[in-house]
Amino acid sequence: MQDRIRLVLIYGSVREERFCDQVVAWAREQIEQRSEFELSLVDPAVMFRQPGEAQELAAQRHQSLQQLLRADAFLIVTPEYNHGYPAALKQFIDEVPASWEARPVGFVSYGGVSGGLRAVEQLRQVLAELHAMTVRSSVCFTNAWEQFDEQGQLSEPRHANSALAHTLVQLNWWAQTLRAGRERVPYERIRG
Repeated sequence: MQDRIRLVLIYGSVREERFCDQVVAWAREQIEQRSEFELSLVDPAVMFRQPGEAQELAAQRHQSLQQLLRADAFLIVTPEYNHGYPAALKQFIDEVPASWEARPVGFVSYGGVSGGLRAVEQLRQVLAELHAMTVRSSVCFTNAWEQFDEQGQLSEPRHANSALAHTLVQLNWWAQTLRAGRERVPYERIRG
């Protein structure tokens, strides 16, 4: 049996007391119930807002970037702020452009009336430029703060759980396919 897919779950917000923590916790719980993924989490807040000693922060930043480089697939949890995705997420994506090449990316978005879909559409354009493959399925939480209770649990999880399951099936398929392709012909040879 082939190795499990190394899936990196990425926090899209670095704000203090961010709602992103609840959405990531839900996604993490769902992913950990699946056997096809080896899950790791990457939080850009390590690079952008976490206080600490310079040496310790450099080590955490290096570890996060190494996780990106080893990944087979990514799932980004992103909010939508003012019709777009957070600047810190863009900076994070740009840190290691080669990590995205020939790898699939899925999305869980949240926000107000659009549920973060405008942020996702912008991310699709950015990631296409970095030679990533974004999957069609995604999860979208409209007025997300109304869908999670005080304990961070989804009030009505059926639809979101189903949407995430479908997204993960697509991520798994693309990750296996693209990993096999990268093993046959390293992507650097055809990048152009």
